[in-house]
Amino acid sequence: MERLLVELSSFREQSRRDFLKQIGGASFGLFAIQFLGGNTFAQQRAERFPIIKGKRMNKSAFVSATECPTKLFYIGKKEYANEQLENPFMKALGEGGFQVGELAKFYHSEGFEIKSPNLNKAIELTRSVLTLQKNTTIFDGVIATNDMLIRPNILIKNGNNLDLIEVKAKVFDSSRKEPFRTKRGKIRAGWRPHLYDVAYQKYVINKAYPNLKASCYLMMMDKSKVAATDGLNQKFKIVKINGQKKAVASPKLTEADRKVKLLSKINVDSYVEELFRETADVRGIKMDFAKMVAVFATAFQRDVRLRPQPASICRNCEFQKKDDASPLRSGFEECWTKSLKWTKEDLQEPNVLRIWSFRQKDKLIKAGRIKQSQVLKSDINPKPDKKKGLSRTQRQWKQIEKVKNNDPTPYIDKANLKRVMRRWVYPLHMIDFETSSPAIPFIKGMKPYEGIAFQYSHHVIYEDGRIEQKGEFLEATPGTFPNFRFIRALKKELENDEGSIFRYSNHENTYLNYIYRQLMASNEKDKVELCNFIETITKSTGSSREKWYGKRNMIDLWELVKRYYYDPYTKGSNSIKQVLPAILNSSKALQEKYSKPIYGTKEMPSFNFKNWVWLKKDAKGKIIDPYKQLPKMFQDLSERDVELLSFDNTLGDGGAALSAYGRLQFEEMTDYERSEIAKALLKYCELDTFAMVMIYEGWKDLLKG
Repeated sequence: MERLLVELSSFREQSRRDFLKQIGGASFGLFAIQFLGGNTFAQQRAERFPIIKGKRMNKSAFVSATECPTKLFYIGKKEYANEQLENPFMKALGEGGFQVGELAKFYHSEGFEIKSPNLNKAIELTRSVLTLQKNTTIFDGVIATNDMLIRPNILIKNGNNLDLIEVKAKVFDSSRKEPFRTKRGKIRAGWRPHLYDVAYQKYVINKAYPNLKASCYLMMMDKSKVAATDGLNQKFKIVKINGQKKAVASPKLTEADRKVKLLSKINVDSYVEELFRETADVRGIKMDFAKMVAVFATAFQRDVRLRPQPASICRNCEFQKKDDASPLRSGFEECWTKSLKWTKEDLQEPNVLRIWSFRQKDKLIKAGRIKQSQVLKSDINPKPDKKKGLSRTQRQWKQIEKVKNNDPTPYIDKANLKRVMRRWVYPLHMIDFETSSPAIPFIKGMKPYEGIAFQYSHHVIYEDGRIEQKGEFLEATPGTFPNFRFIRALKKELENDEGSIFRYSNHENTYLNYIYRQLMASNEKDKVELCNFIETITKSTGSSREKWYGKRNMIDLWELVKRYYYDPYTKGSNSIKQVLPAILNSSKALQEKYSKPIYGTKEMPSFNFKNWVWLKKDAKGKIIDPYKQLPKMFQDLSERDVELLSFDNTLGDGGAALSAYGRLQFEEMTDYERSEIAKALLKYCELDTFAMVMIYEGWKDLLKG
């Protein structure tokens, strides 16, 4: 607390009191005011808000606090749900970061790595190297003050000069001037967290080593570069050491692999100095960088919950529970109940955070109209656009109207949806891709994060109502570039008729455009034929040199959902993972049909399911989400064995599928484990296309009459 008061010493007395009241909330503010009054309260300080010995704010905690200071209270506490720890997609991103970090070390082969698992020993070892060595390179060093801690990826010391290099698993274009600024010269919002990260590290270094002059760099994958060798990504494997995942570089790395550096570094000192000078608004209080660090570090070290402030960013708060039955606590719920004086019943009501594609959430929150039932028509101002069906604002108002009228029934624009469906040509083809964008390229000539399509599923609906899974593709062999085999297989399945082809969202179109460009740059003998096929079923993207609109351009079910269908069960989401359970709940025909074991039979063929029942209900009679029914991997193993083999025992979302593919590519595993993951991927992707089938059938049912 003394640190905080010193940092705020330039404030007038009343301003300091007001500041601490607003930043800390009632209890923290009261403590601060009493402490300001004299030393008599100092003896009680340790009892109410003691310093937690050894607790220091790291860079990720600081960056989180710049978005929401209240998050500091929840970070690191096992009793709170944390989606960043549970989300497979985030884990996949993290593992990609491990590999990029190891590649950066490969480019600095002279470095010394701090490996001690003991934090205090790592701090002392880093200090010894920086103090005793005039010129040195340190990997994963640890620098700390009493209340702050950082783990710089790379430190390069040259006399009294110290280069701080922060490695990020992101991509940028080194050929662009000012890649982190808008046309108006402001720091881009998407880059601000990464620059805050570096700025905080420099701030800590300045405190811990005031005699060293630190220069700051971001080191990232450079999309202006292409891989000089084949198989580079396979030379950085993910392994578990003492229960922790990390990347390990292969001894097979060569000088040729080092020839073209896919990672480029850019000096960001000017951005860091700008952040140091900048005045930030924290909970309505203006602070410079040093004051902001002081407030955050003090609150973190003393385990103080800084005053919550509901805002639109709460929509993506990681401290929310996915499952109401979870024993974990919800930081989001605690924030909103404390700040709004809400009850559990209030929290159950739809709020403005869930209004689809609505950009005025903060305005309504500030006005106190936080529940959807409180939203006025003038807040949305619904207007038609030039297209058939619901415009964005009309759909938003439709969502709110359903809440206001307590109307759980689905809305369907029968006239327009019938009009669209009459144009479809049978047989109907439902396709879904699973894809990846590996940071480190698979083959020579590829750029970082270039798209890879490793899997598809394909269902067909015939005019007489017959349904079958027509085909599937999965290429998960480590180091194998799948795209050209993928497109050949897809072409073979779709070229035999003129039936309409369906996707869900723009993902498939985007990746077919990727493959088109890769083919054009390749020496494949059939590249013209394959590119012509792609042109028939897609439309060109804005970045394409060639322009086309295919005669069988894929029909986007996602766009039809947004225009012609809304079910309150989805709570505003258009994700297929939400639309499928919604249509199962509203269609009696689907409930009757799929409560029987007809899927995976001669009547309805499947590659991966036999006599499967898709519609099941729980003990309360509620329909179970089909994605939650996907079979477990490793069914014949104990739970302990599953824990040892896989961080995720089911593949219930796209992030898990991406992560599973990453594991197949980069982790050492048994043939059994590899086989089980592949089986789970096939089932997951099959459900995605069958979900499209059920949406189609559900609409046909709802359109009757």
